[in-house]
Amino acid sequence: MATIKDIARECQVSIATVSNVINGRNKAGAETEKRVREAIEKLGYTPNSVAKGLRSKKTNTVGIIVEDLSQFTVPPIVESIMRFLEERHYQTVVHNLRLCSRYSDTWSGNEEMLIPVIDRAISDLKGRMVDGIIYVAVYSRNTELINADPGVPLIMTCASDKNPYVPSVIIDDEGSVESALVYLIEKGHRNIGIIGGYPDNLHTVRRLNGAKKALEKAGITPSERLIRLNCLSKEDGCRAAYELSMEKITALFCMSDIIAAGVYKCLYEKGLTVGRDISVMGYDNHVIADCLTPGLTTMALPLNEIGSCAAALLLNCSSYSKPYLEGYQTRLPCELIERGSVALL
Repeated sequence: MATIKDIARECQVSIATVSNVINGRNKAGAETEKRVREAIEKLGYTPNSVAKGLRSKKTNTVGIIVEDLSQFTVPPIVESIMRFLEERHYQTVVHNLRLCSRYSDTWSGNEEMLIPVIDRAISDLKGRMVDGIIYVAVYSRNTELINADPGVPLIMTCASDKNPYVPSVIIDDEGSVESALVYLIEKGHRNIGIIGGYPDNLHTVRRLNGAKKALEKAGITPSERLIRLNCLSKEDGCRAAYELSMEKITALFCMSDIIAAGVYKCLYEKGLTVGRDISVMGYDNHVIADCLTPGLTTMALPLNEIGSCAAALLLNCSSYSKPYLEGYQTRLPCELIERGSVALL
């Protein structure tokens, strides 16, 4: 493997000159810099970031701990983190915990079993001398997963940890669903059915709060009769839509696009047309939203923004003293994606 000494010998310049060129310090002339870069390419020199880190206490490496890469929200966040960091000359190491694949549903609500798993992942990344860690959660919740001071800056995305050393970047579920219901109300809808997930899930709690807030501001009293929870699948959405279609609703708001797909199925079977007889709105901007007919109007999760925001926050942590940005939380709004599933009354 070529070294700086080999480059210096090839170009007949000092080691300091080669170092200045590699590190972007414009102390060499244009001709010398050109010769050095040609020699680097010719000899296949690769800087040793770990060795450099031993000297500077900085390796330009960031660790990413992912709860499960198989979940549809996770890859865009990871890609955004990596892109943001690579553009700033950082490399990344991804540690996929595979929680959903490995433990199925047994870890949800039983998170103390995850603490040793996460501790090992953090220790492994610290052993690789990372400058910081970004933790990508699968779903929103308040956790106690990070013990004490993790030893390096650590940012959590999509969930929040009670550890004051761990700032977070999350989705503004409440504000985004409030905006979604305002959109439906401004289209003339007042009898709006709501279909959501488990009532103890933080996503559901926040989204339902946002929906009720929008209704109340418009002078509409939220009715439990028009709310169906414990729905996650297309089958659940179909069943809930069948029940709610008996209530003279003009619109259905679904807390996920998967649920909305089930609503479409129900309405089709009843001979009703989405966007004409009953309006339907989703949440997520899942790939299925654009495959439905008519296309599903929905709220797009800010997945790319979460990744870039977390990466920027991590790089800025060195500007703050410990605990880094204590209690700091960034909430990012969803974006309205209009297609053809909502009618103007």
